[in-house]
Amino acid sequence: MKAVIYRDYGLPDVLTIEELEKPTPKDNEVLIRVHAATVNRTDCANLTAKPFVMRFGLGLFKPKNPILGTDFAGVIEALGKKVTNFKVGDRVFGFNDLGISSYAEYMTFPSNDAIAIIPDNASFEEAASSIEGPHYAYNVINKVDVKGKTVLVHGATGGIGSACVQLATHFGAKVTATCGTGNELLVKSLGAIRIIDWQMTDFTKDKEQFDFVFDMVGKSSFGACKPLLKPKGVYISSELGPNGENIPLSLFSKYFGGKHVLFPFPSDRPHSVKMMSLLLKEGVYKPLIEREYEMEAVADAFSYVLSGQKIGNVVLKIAER
Repeated sequence: MKAVIYRDYGLPDVLTIEELEKPTPKDNEVLIRVHAATVNRTDCANLTAKPFVMRFGLGLFKPKNPILGTDFAGVIEALGKKVTNFKVGDRVFGFNDLGISSYAEYMTFPSNDAIAIIPDNASFEEAASSIEGPHYAYNVINKVDVKGKTVLVHGATGGIGSACVQLATHFGAKVTATCGTGNELLVKSLGAIRIIDWQMTDFTKDKEQFDFVFDMVGKSSFGACKPLLKPKGVYISSELGPNGENIPLSLFSKYFGGKHVLFPFPSDRPHSVKMMSLLLKEGVYKPLIEREYEMEAVADAFSYVLSGQKIGNVVLKIAER
């Protein structure tokens, strides 16, 4: 089988495509022919090993697992001896941000992990684009009760931000969102009722106050966003914040009784994937896909994502139909 390989950390030029032996599923695993995956924020961190703390999980000096990929959508081709919840031919998608070697024509995955059926109304590309971003977005949203509340989503055009706008709207929030010039109609189509163009105005000086501020790009801070919050408003970021401040702030700021920080620890991947399977089936979620690349153009895909210009999701097409 063909697979995308990186034997050293670095920029996209370290990536190669090599022929490897097709894996065999263990008793509790399924063998999947991968049709699509995404090139996302986590994949870029795995490639570059930045921040440095990534190396403690990936390998201190070089990658322990040379095949990249954190999400997948494909078809089950074989079952381990103990697998009873899936069958050969099932269209499935799944996710593990620690790395699952999904940039390969075949991969194995535990049948009791973060894997679910792709509904008939979703393509492989749509399914692969409905995991990483929604998982992180949902684990921001579920820290609070957004129903009927006002929410500002900062960075609404990324994979996580675009998912956050859709999911927060679905769960009953009144969403205001920030985006760059030219993307206003796109973000409104995701469910935002008001748009702030951050390239034209300083969104932190906005007159409105919100119950929650969700910083989906990690380029602001609690201090900067504090004026945007109501007296007991909550700031949540998907990033650690300047100098890693968001974790300690989440531990101590709540004890002062006013505006405070919560930090998401997105651990329940199986729940996220099963929820997204249902939302895709119901037609209430539509992933934002900007570009699709063939496997041979994987370096170009990473270069584009690392440029910071992507809108929504970038898909890597692995196997031919």
